[in-house]
Amino acid sequence: MRRCHHLFGRALEALQRFAEAGAEWTHIVDLDGARMREPVQHELIAALARMSSLRLQVGGGFRTRDQVARMLDAGIARVVIGSLAVREPDTVRRWIGEFGADRITLSLDVNVVDGVPVVAISGWTEDTGTSLWKVVAEYPEARHLLLTDIGQDGMLAGPNFELLEDAVERLAPLNIQASGGVSSLADLERLTTDGAIVGKALWEGRIRLEEALRLVRT
Repeated sequence: MRRCHHLFGRALEALQRFAEAGAEWTHIVDLDGARMREPVQHELIAALARMSSLRLQVGGGFRTRDQVARMLDAGIARVVIGSLAVREPDTVRRWIGEFGADRITLSLDVNVVDGVPVVAISGWTEDTGTSLWKVVAEYPEARHLLLTDIGQDGMLAGPNFELLEDAVERLAPLNIQASGGVSSLADLERLTTDGAIVGKALWEGRIRLEEALRLVRT
C-alpha cells in the first residue's frame, strides 16, 4: 500500500508539472497491465484523472468493454487499444461505435520489412505478417492512431520520418501520433503528424516541455 501511495504521489506531481508547463494532454501506459494483459494500475490512473486538470490518454491492459467503460467514466479522455485491435477488430469497432471515435486511440507497432510496415503485437513478440495499411483499413470509422516504429523506440535517434510522412498521406483523415525516437526539438519541428509521444527525451532533459509546446503551437 505504501508503494502505491508513493507511485501515486510521484505521478500526480509529474502531471502537475506538465500542466504548469502548459500541457493539455498526457499519455500514460499501465506497463504492468500491458504485460499481464489485464488492468493493474487502472485504479491509480483513474484517481489521477480525477485530480488532474490534464486530459489523459491511457493504454495498457484493456481487454473488455467494461474495462474501457470504467476508465472513461472515471474521466479518462481516451483509451488506447493495441494488440486487441489486430486480434479482434469486430470487438474494437463495436467499442468505437459505442463510446465514440474520439474516445478510442488505435495503437499499432510496426517493423519495417523491405519497405513495408508490418504490425507486431503482444509486446512486439509476435509478428503478424500483416501490413499497417491492411490493419487500418479495418477501421474506416477510427479517428486516432498512435504509430510506433519498433526499431526507433527508445533509441533517441529520431523518428522514422519516411514511414510517418507516408502514413500521414495514405491514412488521412486519421489523426496520427508519432511514437518512437523523438530526441530533440528539431525532430518535433520536422514531424508532419498531428501529435507526438515524447517520453525518454523528456525524462532525460533532452527536451524541455515548455519549449516543445511553444514550438508545436506556433
